[in-house]
Amino acid sequence: MTEFGKALTVTETAIPGLLIADLPVHGDSRGWFKENWQREKMIAAGLPDFGPVQNNISFNDAIGTTRGIHAEPWDKWVSVATGRIFGAWVDLREGPSFGTVFTAELDPSRAIFVPRGVGNSYQTLEADTAYVYLVNDHWSADAEYSFLNLADETAAVKWPIPLAEVEISAKDLAHPRLADVTPIPPKKTLVVGANGQLGRALRHLLGDSAEYEYAGRDELDLTHPSFPLSRRWRDYETIINAAAYTAVDAAETPEGRADAWAANVTGVAALAKVAAANGITLVHVSSDYVFDGTKNGAYSEDDPLCPLGVYGQTKAAGDVAVSTVPRHYIIRTSWVIGEGNNFVRTMASLAERGIDPKVVDDQFGRLTFTSDIAAGVEHLLKTRPEYGVYNLTGAGEPMTWAQIAESVFTATGHDAARVTGVSTEAYFSAATAPVAPRPKNSVLDTDKIGATGFAPSPIMDSLTAYLA
Repeated sequence: MTEFGKALTVTETAIPGLLIADLPVHGDSRGWFKENWQREKMIAAGLPDFGPVQNNISFNDAIGTTRGIHAEPWDKWVSVATGRIFGAWVDLREGPSFGTVFTAELDPSRAIFVPRGVGNSYQTLEADTAYVYLVNDHWSADAEYSFLNLADETAAVKWPIPLAEVEISAKDLAHPRLADVTPIPPKKTLVVGANGQLGRALRHLLGDSAEYEYAGRDELDLTHPSFPLSRRWRDYETIINAAAYTAVDAAETPEGRADAWAANVTGVAALAKVAAANGITLVHVSSDYVFDGTKNGAYSEDDPLCPLGVYGQTKAAGDVAVSTVPRHYIIRTSWVIGEGNNFVRTMASLAERGIDPKVVDDQFGRLTFTSDIAAGVEHLLKTRPEYGVYNLTGAGEPMTWAQIAESVFTATGHDAARVTGVSTEAYFSAATAPVAPRPKNSVLDTDKIGATGFAPSPIMDSLTAYLA
C-alpha cells in the first residue's frame, strides 16, 4: 500500500548502479500527488543526472501480468503510477556482477533507477497497474539488447505468483537461460586523432580491447556534416580529443587560418554538441598558447584567456566550446614531445651531425611528454575529480628552449656549449614566411591536478628515457 509523507531517500542495492528510491507522496481525501522525476532534488539525493528523452507507460489489466527480463543499452527511471508490482532486476552486463539479482516491491511511493545493461522485469500485484519508465535514449533496431528467461534456475527469482499461473508473452517465455545470455558490453571510449603523437601514446597506454575505439582523420572528419550521425553515440562513455591543428606559424597564413579554425573550433564544437546531447564525458587537450605569456608567475586554470596568434585564438575558442559540455575535462599543457618530429629529436639530430644551433633563450616553460598526458587522461577518467580545466606538464623547474637544447646535447654525449642562446626576435629576424607570436611565459601551475593524486614524471628523467 502506498506510504504517504516519507522523505526522499536513495539506497544502493547489490547490483552496482541500481538505486532504489523512496518518494514523497502527498495525499488527502481527493487523492494524492507526487513529483515522479524532479531533477534538482533527485540529483541532490544521489540519483544520476541521466537525461531522459522519452516517457513510457505500460498498463496492465490483471493481477499477475509478468514482463521481462529485458536489458537495454540505456538507463531507466522506473516508477508506478497506480497499483503495485513485484520487480526483479538481474545484472546482464559484462563484469564481476553479471547474474546478480535484486527484487523489491514498487508502488507510487517507491521507484528505482535501472542502469544500462541491467535486466528489468515485473509482476503486477494489483489490477489496473500502470508501470511508468523514463529512458535516456530512443529505441533503435541497431542497439544491443540482452534477455533472460523469467524462469532461469540460476537467477532463481522468487515470483509471488507462480509463472505457470500468470500471463506471459510467448517471446518472454523463449528467452535464454543465464548460461546462454549475451552480456551487454560496457560503453566505449573513442579516441579522436588516434594517428597523432598523443593518439599513439593513448593507444600504447590504453590498449586495443573492444572497450576502446581509435579514429584518425581518415576515419572520422569532425567537420563533415555527417559526423553527428556517424556513430550510435549512446554506446560511448567518453570521447578523448587528441586531434588538433598545431602548425602555429602556418596558421598565420590565409589557408592555414581556415584550417586551424576548422580543426580547432568547428570540429571541437561538433564534438562538444554530440557529447552534451548524449551524456558523454569529453576530454580535450589544450595549450599554453591560450595565454599571452606576460604574467609574472605560473598560469593557473582560472586565469583569463588572452591568446596572441591565430593558433592560440583557435585553441581558446575550442576550450570555450568544450566548457559547455556538462561532463568535460580540459587538459592544458605545453611544449609537447612524443613520437615523430619534434624539438628534442631535431636537437639530437643536429648534435649528431655536428651542427651548432642558435636556440631561443627568452621563452620559459616545461616540456610535456605525451606519455604523461596519456597517463593524466587515464587518471582523471579513473578517479573522476570535479569536471573542468587541469594544467598538466612535466615536473621540475621551468627551462628555456636553449636550456633544453643544452640538456639534449649533454644527454647524447655532446658539448652543451655548442648551443648558442638568442632572443625570439633575433631568431626570427630573417624569416620570410609569417611567424606566429609566442608567449614568453608558458609556465603552468599544476597544483590542481596534483591534488587529485596525479604526479607527472620529472622532465629530465623523461628526456633521458626518451633519448635512450
